[in-house]
Amino acid sequence: MTAPSLTTNSGRPAGTDRPVRIALVGAGNRGLTYTDWIHRHPDRAELVAVADPRASARQASGASVQFEDWRPLLRERIADAVIVATQDREHVEPILALARAGYAILTEKPMAATEADCRRIIEGVAETGVPFAVCHVLRYTPYTDLVKGVLDSGVLGSIVSLDLLEPVGWWHYAHSYVRGPWSREADSSPMILAKSSHDLDWIGYVTGARIETVAGFGGLAHFKPENAPAGSARNCLDCAVEADCPYSGPKLYFPALRKTGDAWPINHVTDAAHGPQDQDELVRALREGPYGRCVYHCDNDVVDHQVVAMQLSGGITATFTMTAFTEQTHRQVRIFGSHGWLRGDGEKVTVHTFADDKVVTLDAGTSGSNAADGHGGGDTALMDAFVTALATGDRAHIRSNGADSLGSHLAAFAVERSRHGGNTEVVPAS
Repeated sequence: MTAPSLTTNSGRPAGTDRPVRIALVGAGNRGLTYTDWIHRHPDRAELVAVADPRASARQASGASVQFEDWRPLLRERIADAVIVATQDREHVEPILALARAGYAILTEKPMAATEADCRRIIEGVAETGVPFAVCHVLRYTPYTDLVKGVLDSGVLGSIVSLDLLEPVGWWHYAHSYVRGPWSREADSSPMILAKSSHDLDWIGYVTGARIETVAGFGGLAHFKPENAPAGSARNCLDCAVEADCPYSGPKLYFPALRKTGDAWPINHVTDAAHGPQDQDELVRALREGPYGRCVYHCDNDVVDHQVVAMQLSGGITATFTMTAFTEQTHRQVRIFGSHGWLRGDGEKVTVHTFADDKVVTLDAGTSGSNAADGHGGGDTALMDAFVTALATGDRAHIRSNGADSLGSHLAAFAVERSRHGGNTEVVPAS
């Protein structure tokens, strides 16, 4: 079926001059990031409802209408769009049902944890005709615009090869991918999909080429029981060697509490600690919850290092490295062309052109490398683009629709087949 139009020719939601109405499904860190944008732009968007099983998360969203589950949103279409920001394996059912109910959809990446479910989403949403966007926020950053602008200008000549590094950060990896909700493939998805689908998507976006063939290598090298230091305990609060451990929970979270209060990552650890005065609550959370566990004695299984070699359309080759064992900082790229090369650090781009042997440095004018600081402007630009697309009826503002995003997902699944099978894999066409 085709959903009713969400906009009029005037660019406002049908029949009114009101802001775009949005409901949120899943009020975790990512969901609340998007609602923060909504609250800061009341003339353009309005958060009308939230659905989350946790009362504290619903309250944090600031929505006046609150549900424990998304299904009440099917009774009556009370919004123009829904943001689906649940865990990776909980996307398919709400996306398909809410799209059939006529809601435009903005979903967190990855779309789903299997190729079959990704295709179900693409096909199912396409049948409804509603606007659909995937949160590949790196497509929307000023830095990405800068890199893509250089490549599209032709100043580098033909693109020959590309080398991209994702430095996850030693403490971020320990927080999110050892102790946190993305630590097990069965509960979320493989690392290449949960974290690095951003990077595969970015490679295709800036080059304009499709990833055709991949070979993947990597595994879990460090965060496992045989690497636990002598004298370690199951919980950091009981550990005799905690002071010397770079992955100590107290060493990570107590300074963060004093510095950021209830901001990320503290708000993942506990809902009850809002500043230095609440250290007892943080101790309780480390004692009773997952974030005080020894990183060598968790149930994690996602890789902590991974390398991918790729053949792209047009003969372009690319390599990608993801590693936990770095500072947490921007992705770094080198792009090699027939007439010049580019080096990017997430904020600035240096271009060396061969004909005149000139080196020029260009500044994107932004900072911030991770989700906690808005992905270098990507979170804000994504929401701006999505709301603009709904308000004007012009879907060209959406840079990451389902068809665009599917290619990076298919590449990620192929990488995992290669890593486990020890062979080169062909990425199926979208």
